Amino acid sequence: MAVHAPVCDFGWKAPSFTLPDTNGKLWTLDEVGGPKGTLIMFICNHCPYVLAVLDRLQPEAEALMEQGIGVAAICSNDAETYPEDGVDKMREMAQTRGFKFPYLHDESQAVAKAYDAICTPDFFGFNADYELQYRGRLDASGRNPAPPEAKRELYEAMQMVAATGQGPRDQVAAMGCSIKWKS
Repeated sequence: MAVHAPVCDFGWKAPSFTLPDTNGKLWTLDEVGGPKGTLIMFICNHCPYVLAVLDRLQPEAEALMEQGIGVAAICSNDAETYPEDGVDKMREMAQTRGFKFPYLHDESQAVAKAYDAICTPDFFGFNADYELQYRGRLDASGRNPAPPEAKRELYEAMQMVAATGQGPRDQVAAMGCSIKWKS
């Protein structure tokens, strides 16, 4: 069942974290952060909403990195119930796709809870002071990829954040599969 993330709570401060990537290296929020802002993406390996946008999401995120936006992806799903979201499969995806951003494993789900992550994908775009400026979707994609001419909502919002420190006031909430919480 699809769920929608809440609208942006402008100015909300990013909670700090320390999480391992798929090779065991620990990353903090400050290490992920960029000089012009930070994008935290809650994704996973099995969600059809994530898989539908991954071919567009990855180059958009990497283009933002080239412009001074720090980027990290976090998988918080319960890997016991959803083994395809375990660290081994995460590592395989990161290597196969050649992610240039860290793919972090939130085994305890504490970071997802601190961020109030709701779904995959769920995007949190922060300015250079770690103040939330974007909590919207990548684009008009759902379970199927958007057409190539679809507005680049996340990309354009993060460019605005990088240039002005502020995000757009009109945002469309992200939609996807719910985070798979441990029981």
